[in-house]
Amino acid sequence: MSGLLSPRRSIPRPFYWGSAVLGFVVLLCVWQWAAGYYAGQGKQVLFPSPAAVGQVMQNMVRGAATGQEPAARDFQNFATDLRISFFRVTAAFALAALTAIPLGVMIGSYRIGEAFIQPVTEFIRYIPVPALIPLLIVIFGIEETSKIMLIYLGTFFQLMLMVSDEIRRVPYDLVQAVYTMGGTRREAVTEVLLPASWPGIVDALRLCNGWAWSWLIVAELVAANEGMGFRIVKYQRFLQTDKIFFYLVALGVIGLMLDLAFRLFSKIAFRWNVAARN
Repeated sequence: MSGLLSPRRSIPRPFYWGSAVLGFVVLLCVWQWAAGYYAGQGKQVLFPSPAAVGQVMQNMVRGAATGQEPAARDFQNFATDLRISFFRVTAAFALAALTAIPLGVMIGSYRIGEAFIQPVTEFIRYIPVPALIPLLIVIFGIEETSKIMLIYLGTFFQLMLMVSDEIRRVPYDLVQAVYTMGGTRREAVTEVLLPASWPGIVDALRLCNGWAWSWLIVAELVAANEGMGFRIVKYQRFLQTDKIFFYLVALGVIGLMLDLAFRLFSKIAFRWNVAARN
């Protein structure tokens, strides 16, 4: 039992998944306690219980099956919001990955790249992204491009610097070994630095994907009429907090599934890294 509390030591899989389930149970208990506290003050509309949120989901499913209003309309809105939001996040995140990874590799591999790119990056990334909303509207209008660009800017700079840090973590002795065996500078990057950094880069992508979903809410405040963030704000105006919580739970489930997908991909694609950690 003492081994369960040893730093960085592996634990049996049943203990791991049991602890994960217990964490959600504790969260539900705290949620129920908070809902009961507000209900005791006659303010249950401000903080709905898990059962009330579950009822929202049940009504939506029933409405989708029977076509009964307004549940059917709520389900249709949710499906549309999910599709639109997923497109916005995916487009912005893909664009950020396609541009940030090459630049991050350049910064981490070459001192001249670091000197040329990183100071400018550090300057720009401290400008609050929401402060750029008026400029994005002026440049790109109120259509999809401005929303995608806001999410892109919220993830691009962090991802680029995280990739460069992963490149720098590769021991320089490995690069010197390439030169000793007659390898070129290009091979030092493509055959050593990149392969050794890919597990960390995928982990950086996993983290930045979460940030992209966080920026989604801000992006959908920019003259949107569809999307998860737009719908949450609309429900807030009418104090429909049970539906707000339903959308928040849906966002959490999406994030958890994407996180697990990234972890699974990393575990399958980089088995050698998993073995090294163990």
